[in-house]
Amino acid sequence: MLRSLKVPGMAQAVGDLIEQRAPAFDAAVPMLSQLLKAEMAEREVRSIGYHMKAARFPAYKDLSGFDFAASEINEALVRQLHRCEFMDAAENVVLLGGPGTGKSHIATALGIQAIEHHRKRVRFFSTGELVNALEQEKALGKAGKIAEALIKTDLVILDELRYLPFSTSGGALLFHLLGKLYELTSVVIIANLSFSEWATVFGDAKMTTALLDRLTHRCHILESGNDSYRFKASSEVAKQKRKDTPALTTS
Repeated sequence: MLRSLKVPGMAQAVGDLIEQRAPAFDAAVPMLSQLLKAEMAEREVRSIGYHMKAARFPAYKDLSGFDFAASEINEALVRQLHRCEFMDAAENVVLLGGPGTGKSHIATALGIQAIEHHRKRVRFFSTGELVNALEQEKALGKAGKIAEALIKTDLVILDELRYLPFSTSGGALLFHLLGKLYELTSVVIIANLSFSEWATVFGDAKMTTALLDRLTHRCHILESGNDSYRFKASSEVAKQKRKDTPALTTS
């Protein structure tokens, strides 16, 4: 425990005391052990908190809060990915489907599981936010800094790949970033578009084909359908309210 807490001097001293078979030290071992366990637990909590904040999730979502019965998504594959083994091989995940079908919830749950239970480093972006940041760093003459930081993470989540196209330069910058992450860092992309429509966003068919070729190599594809999960849930609530409201009578 002392070595894991990075206090090698104390660890060496403990080794010497054990060899000396000091009675006073033997009596103190249980208390010392409890104190060290408390310190390790506290550091673990602080570390998880730090990495959760650094990930910048828009909200806390875990898998226990997802209703698979109301979704078309492949539950078995989601639970397999939830073990986070795909990150060890830098594999990618693409979530395709209409708005409100639970794609962001699933992606966020994977990221949170990776931090809380596997001590992974995760970063969540809206795709537009990332493209703007890439364009800004290029304008400031600092191109490559974001890529350097993201290569050190285990998982990058890109939300909201939608119909709104990027500028030509923005699409190219995102393409080059994803190329640098290829086989080094896992990427989860959440898109409302089918693969055939991605060229409308990136603005370059050849570049989009090259991107998809890399992205879908060793990739897990999840389709959530087009029926809005949120819409169905709100409709059910509205129906229940109507049932619970007494009918008005007229004389």
